[in-house]
Amino acid sequence: MSCWFNRETHETVQAFSSHAERGLTTGEAGKRLAEAGPNQLEEHRKIAPFRIFLEQFSDFMVLVLIGAAIVSGLLGEKADAITIVAIVVLNAVLGFVQEFRAEKSLAALRELTAPLAHVLRDSKVQRIPAKNLVPGDILILESGDKVAADGRIIAAVDLELNEATLTGESLPVVKTMAVLRQDRLSLGDQRNMVFAGTVVCGGRGRAVVTATGMKTEIGKIAGMIGSAQDDETPLQKRLEQLGRWLVVLCLGICAAVGTMGIVRGEPPRQMFLSAVSLAVAAIPEGLPAIVTIALAIGVQKMIKRNAIIRKLPAVETLGCATVICSDKTGTLTQNELTVTKVWTGVKEYSLETEAAVAPAPDLRQVLEIGALCNNAQLEQAPGSKRPVSLGDPTEGALLVAAQRCGMEPLRLARQTARLGELAFSSDRKRMSVLIQDPQGQRRLLTKGAADVLLGRCGQVVTSAGIVPLTPSLQAAVRARVDQWSAEALRVLAFAYRPADPRERLAKDGPDPEVGLVFAGLVGMNDPPRPESRLAVERSKRAGIKVKMITGDYPRTAAAIGKQIGLLRPAGKIITGAELDELSDAALAKVIGEIDIFARVSPHHKLRVVRALKQNGEIVAMTGDGVNDAPAVKEADIGVAMGESGTDVTKEAAAMVIADDNFATIVAAVEEGRTIYENIRKFIRYLLSCNMGEILTMFGGIAMGLPVPLLPIQILWVNLVTDGLPAIALGLEQGERDTMCRPPRSPREGIFSRGLSRKIVFQGLMIGAATLLVYIMKLRDGGDLATARTMAFAALVFAQLFFVFQCRSEEHSMLEIGLWENPYLVGAALLSFLMQVGAMTLPWLQRVFYTTSLTWNEWLFVLAVTALSAYLSDLLFQFRNVIKKHLGIFRWKTHRVQS
Repeated sequence: MSCWFNRETHETVQAFSSHAERGLTTGEAGKRLAEAGPNQLEEHRKIAPFRIFLEQFSDFMVLVLIGAAIVSGLLGEKADAITIVAIVVLNAVLGFVQEFRAEKSLAALRELTAPLAHVLRDSKVQRIPAKNLVPGDILILESGDKVAADGRIIAAVDLELNEATLTGESLPVVKTMAVLRQDRLSLGDQRNMVFAGTVVCGGRGRAVVTATGMKTEIGKIAGMIGSAQDDETPLQKRLEQLGRWLVVLCLGICAAVGTMGIVRGEPPRQMFLSAVSLAVAAIPEGLPAIVTIALAIGVQKMIKRNAIIRKLPAVETLGCATVICSDKTGTLTQNELTVTKVWTGVKEYSLETEAAVAPAPDLRQVLEIGALCNNAQLEQAPGSKRPVSLGDPTEGALLVAAQRCGMEPLRLARQTARLGELAFSSDRKRMSVLIQDPQGQRRLLTKGAADVLLGRCGQVVTSAGIVPLTPSLQAAVRARVDQWSAEALRVLAFAYRPADPRERLAKDGPDPEVGLVFAGLVGMNDPPRPESRLAVERSKRAGIKVKMITGDYPRTAAAIGKQIGLLRPAGKIITGAELDELSDAALAKVIGEIDIFARVSPHHKLRVVRALKQNGEIVAMTGDGVNDAPAVKEADIGVAMGESGTDVTKEAAAMVIADDNFATIVAAVEEGRTIYENIRKFIRYLLSCNMGEILTMFGGIAMGLPVPLLPIQILWVNLVTDGLPAIALGLEQGERDTMCRPPRSPREGIFSRGLSRKIVFQGLMIGAATLLVYIMKLRDGGDLATARTMAFAALVFAQLFFVFQCRSEEHSMLEIGLWENPYLVGAALLSFLMQVGAMTLPWLQRVFYTTSLTWNEWLFVLAVTALSAYLSDLLFQFRNVIKKHLGIFRWKTHRVQS
């Protein structure tokens, strides 16, 4: 491999047949991608369909069932053996389909969360999947980006990288574009190179890609980066523990049933098969798979709502969120900035009405500073009269304002030489450039926060010329800032000074941003998103507090907060300076009263998160910049911005919102609650049905009756009722009042809120209905085969009726309607038809030992099972009415924020 660090930048670019200003063409990039392959490390773990299928037979109970089939075959019961094997295979196919779909969903999720890269192609800055980078691409590097490939730096402004992942050096490395003449250098000393996996922690730059994929330095280190591991969520772990207890309990009950039958004189072979079959039916072996399916489906639903879940535990935590801390700009507001006002000390200009082709000198000076102290670009979108800005929205708005006033920002930039730059950062709150105009005059141009720039200015532009910036003039500037902020305008200040011909900008040199001339203010309008007010209102109804965290002025933040209903009448606003004066303990005491944190820096976010967590809150925190990553990681639910967020923040986050919209966070919370409730629904359904099956067998034998169901019938019930209907419950839409309930406690157990009582009660109803049908037919003089057939039907139909009651824990079947979940209707109908086929088709009657029923017998079975479901639902409604009048359902009138 060539040592690119000791070659000139233009030589390196030429070596890859690229262009520093235009980049590669799309066609050429496509050819190189086909030749070099994707820019990604080799994956060691692939989805292996055959392995997934084989794993369906590794379950202990399935192995027991296979053993039972072998015993049946050896005992001459070939029909039973073949049928058991067929059901085992059918169960395996169903399990395979479920698990394979879940794996595919998770693979698609990993693809969505794959990193992106900014490159120069076809003379335009484009955002592409990092895996599509090719040698010769011109990589654009900004603070917070994770470098996607190895490259030679061809431009750098205060560029610093953290290369700890590669070299172990924790301190940032200052990068340069200068050639290094040594023949050999360690990676840490190659200061004009960037390497895949490292992070840009300051400044900006460009690099020509020299290596991708396994040819990068990090790609050469075998095993340094493996494929992502899908850790189980806390809920999945709790269910796994529950499953182990259920296995022990069910095996004990089934052994007791088998022993009782043998003691009563039933054939040992039949009781052995009955006990095994009952154990297989009673143990919800499909529960972990269905939980995984529910999580995967829920994650896919969230993706459709622009919320990308990076870590599955976040799905559960979302339902517990009690506080959402949100950025203002672009999240609560539209991030479509428009310059509406300019104040220069000479006069105030309204660009909404006074935009002119020939602006006054003072106005032109402010707009010129805004256009030159700027790294955005304007592009005319096809078919649109309005230019589109590429880069920071604030800088784009300044370019548009200059263009509207007859100035041509692109021509202005070409005529002016930029000699140096001090990049903007959230800590500095300003940006400066050293420029030389066509006349050879040098100036330092600065833009930034008004409160920051005022302290660095000694003079101000007025109608009388340039005069000293007296305290009274400073007060006038601050008054204008307060006035505009109260109108919800975002305010920027602009300043300049003449520069010495020998002056250079250097971070380690004298401070150049002093002795400035204050040129004026610009006010930009960024209106609230139309959906923000409704989203804030929904959050409050759901018992979730919303707090705004912004670097903007208190008055601006307050104006937006009032417009969207976030700022309460008694709610407080605190600034970063005031926050610094509070101890952690003092902050924790008053943080509940604070609605808005204004003029804060990213490090303040971490204190806010910790104070809220100290008070027992479950916190969702948004972030986009690299300095936001600690707070995002500390939060219970870290939320990164998909459009404006840096790679570092996205990696620290549990969730990425693709559209940077606050309403998307609230939608994700709703979806998280729905997923958890759906998991509870099919836990209730599965365990109730399994209890009903156990009670049917146990009750029949305990009452001295013949065994109500044969082994093959028990297995069929398990197949017909535990599969599709349970999955369809996982597709339930959120209930209408999901966001009218208080957040769930993260310490809440699976069987909390009376779920265990519901399971026991419904299991009793299913078992009682089945035994009633069985006993009535036997006492009516019916033969055993007919009684078993009717009990067989009753057990299935009772469960299919009951599945509709499981659609809600708070509302009856009649209240929620029948057709809102067509998947459940379809699954129940298919299971019903399968059961009817097992009872009416002659060849299936021989397999399942069933017999044809008369119309009266059919009606009797359906009437008893439907009546049991109806009575259960009626009791449920009656219980709700009683509780409502006793005031137990306090969540219906729950209000956290007035």
